[in-house]
Amino acid sequence: HESYKLKEDIKTGIKVGLQLKENHSLFAFLKEHLEGSWWNRNLLLLFVTLAAWETGSAQVRYSVMEEAKHGTFVGHIAQDLRLELQELVPRLFQLDSKGLGELLEVNLQNGILFVNSRIDREELCGRSAECSIHLEVIVDRPLQVFHVEVEVKDINDNPPVFQGTQKNLFIAESRPLDFRFPLEGASDADIGENALLTYRLSSSEYFSLEVPTTDQQVKPLSLVLRKPLDREESPELHLVLTATDRGKPELTGTVQLHINVLDANDNAPVFDRTLYAVKLAENVPNGTLVIKLNASDLDEGLNADIIYSFSSDASPDINFKFYIDPVSGEITVAGHIDFEERKTYKIRVEATDRGYPPLAGHCTVLVEVLDANDNAPKLTIKTLWLPVKEDAQLGTIIALISVIDGDEGENGQVTCSLTPHVPFKLVSTFKNYYSLVLDSALDRERVANYEVVVTARDGGSPSLSATASVSVEVADVNDNAPAFPQPEYTVFVKENNPPGCHIFTVSARDADAQENALVSYSLVERRVGERALSSYVSVHAESGKVYALQPLDHEELELLQFQVSARDAGVPPLGSNVTLQVFVLDENDNAPALLPPGPGGGPSAVSQVVSRSVDAGHVVAKVRAVDADSGYNAWLSYELQPAAGGARSPFRVGLYTGEISTTRALDEADTPRQRLLVLVKDHGEPALTATATVLLSLEDSGQAPKASSRALSGAAGAETALVDVNVYLIIAICAVSSLLVLTLLLYTALRCSAPPSEGACGPLEPRLVCSSAVGSWSFSQERRQRVCSGEGPPKNDLMAFSPSLPPCPGSVANDPQASLDSPGKVGYSNILFFIFAMSTVYFRELGSLKTGGKSKTES
Repeated sequence: HESYKLKEDIKTGIKVGLQLKENHSLFAFLKEHLEGSWWNRNLLLLFVTLAAWETGSAQVRYSVMEEAKHGTFVGHIAQDLRLELQELVPRLFQLDSKGLGELLEVNLQNGILFVNSRIDREELCGRSAECSIHLEVIVDRPLQVFHVEVEVKDINDNPPVFQGTQKNLFIAESRPLDFRFPLEGASDADIGENALLTYRLSSSEYFSLEVPTTDQQVKPLSLVLRKPLDREESPELHLVLTATDRGKPELTGTVQLHINVLDANDNAPVFDRTLYAVKLAENVPNGTLVIKLNASDLDEGLNADIIYSFSSDASPDINFKFYIDPVSGEITVAGHIDFEERKTYKIRVEATDRGYPPLAGHCTVLVEVLDANDNAPKLTIKTLWLPVKEDAQLGTIIALISVIDGDEGENGQVTCSLTPHVPFKLVSTFKNYYSLVLDSALDRERVANYEVVVTARDGGSPSLSATASVSVEVADVNDNAPAFPQPEYTVFVKENNPPGCHIFTVSARDADAQENALVSYSLVERRVGERALSSYVSVHAESGKVYALQPLDHEELELLQFQVSARDAGVPPLGSNVTLQVFVLDENDNAPALLPPGPGGGPSAVSQVVSRSVDAGHVVAKVRAVDADSGYNAWLSYELQPAAGGARSPFRVGLYTGEISTTRALDEADTPRQRLLVLVKDHGEPALTATATVLLSLEDSGQAPKASSRALSGAAGAETALVDVNVYLIIAICAVSSLLVLTLLLYTALRCSAPPSEGACGPLEPRLVCSSAVGSWSFSQERRQRVCSGEGPPKNDLMAFSPSLPPCPGSVANDPQASLDSPGKVGYSNILFFIFAMSTVYFRELGSLKTGGKSKTES
């Protein structure tokens, strides 16, 4: 007892010393005063050992007496956890007592842990030798979890209690001296010294009390007969049995012993043994045999007929859980046996004969309940930070998990695991305590929510498990910029469009959510020539629709290239750009314009002097005109208007060359002054025209001898150079023909391999150019187109012949495939048309040379 008290005093002193942070003065003091003797050295070693034992079981350990008053000091918890007082409230200091109510509380002003409500050790832990309150301290910013253990010490607040206030004993007067009558001792709800009981019996000359000192289960408390009983002298005896514990102050309990002295039944039944030890598995079915007892009686007749029963002072739990057959002495299971409820049963059994007075023999059956794995683990999950941002750092604590198992040994050893393929892991922070932490990076766009299933499995056979799930929502951050389906779009818009017309719609998708996915559109401003881009087009900020703010002119601007920007509403905002190439398609909005006949002439009329001696087919004049449009809209044809009165004119005009030549030889009947009206018409829809006036003066051959001589000399020279020119023309015709065949083959192959597509205007029907027509591009308008893009000022190094397209309502822009396909078709048509036109020119020139209609210089 003295050693026990010394240990408690030493432990108390060490606890005080451990609360001094980094204070080495206590150990220096102990070393100075305890050195020099064997006892002192060992005592110092004991101090160090106890200090290590105290700090190893938890992060912080305190102790408090049960039934302590409200406000009783327990410990400087903030100081011991190295937390600053001014940080307790900002860091959201929390104290979790694991469902035990608010037994303890912390004063956030001074950081002291104190008793908040009544603590009853017996209610918390029953008769367990150790009783502790486990606390969790949680602080945020950063998140930290501390485990605190508060040991509840016992005080002597429970007196010894007997099963009843009075016990009746029937003792035959024939009992020999030193005969022992077993008694049921008292029980004390306290532990330790407070539960150690001493017994005393009131003064009696017949009986004394025998108190066991070693094994209480083997040798029970007994009443010993010291003097022979005489029923005639004392038929009844009244004694008082008192039980006293060793607490301070001492508490006592009493029971009245009423002894009835019976007349002789010489021999009482005797069991084979006084103690039977039996092991019984829990959860066995009712009716399972526990043990079969056997008692014998040396008497005969009714005095030897034995009846078995439980002791009259057996607890109600014994009578509820077990049944004893009064004849056979078999003890069987009558109720549910649960190891977690009770681990051992001590059954007092009596064997009573039927003599008069009846005699009884006693024995004790000690039933040890064996544990079975019948309790699955229980999981408790406490979430701390939900939802989790997808850019959260690795190691972020998501939830706290605690697990308990009511079994013991391997059946109570629990391991926890997570569902596979989740970016989380379990980290053990304390015994049966885990933290769910982030193990790998999150991506909300890939997985927006995780159903994390925690599985707790014990070590029993077969093992039992329990699962608990926590839904972890991933919060979005702005980590995805808006994306367009393709980096560039080609749009076709007819010129002279109405202002404000819709020409295209851009659309970008943002993989983020909520405001991070709200996309707005804007133009990337720049200069187009001398004007700002925003004066040509605009884009709706929400819908992405692109509008032309003014009519576009193909002759002024054929290509407008710009960028549209898409930005989300995140912080910081992210964005991307898409390029739009807007081709302005030509319409027939320009009539042919006549060119002056000479360097200094005006555009009014063409005057020419013609000799009457010229042969048929002689070129006497030429009308020149240009068209500001392009393609078919700029392809000009010439027609000679009929003369007044329906007279047949001796002249004709080339359909595509504008050359005026004679149809026959001129004679004296022809009017000396011929006024010809030539209609110049383009191929647009509708066609536009212009009229040229040609004035021809017919003179006799004698009036123009110089001209005739020049004509004769020119003819001779032409005959001389005809052979040389023919050689060059044949070579050129062969080259052009080869190029034509190769182009036709390439065009056919590309048309067969290209997928069919329909634009907004539908497929274009090819125009048939008559092979007999004689045409020339020599007077079609050749101009340098302006191509406006974002690389700088307009360039003039691109020569383009752009064919016109049939009219179409709206723009040809909404189908990207059609937009990309149209330029190729237009390009192929231009090439074929150009080759065909060049071929006709060469054939025309060759025919002219052979007939002598042109001079070498003209050719």
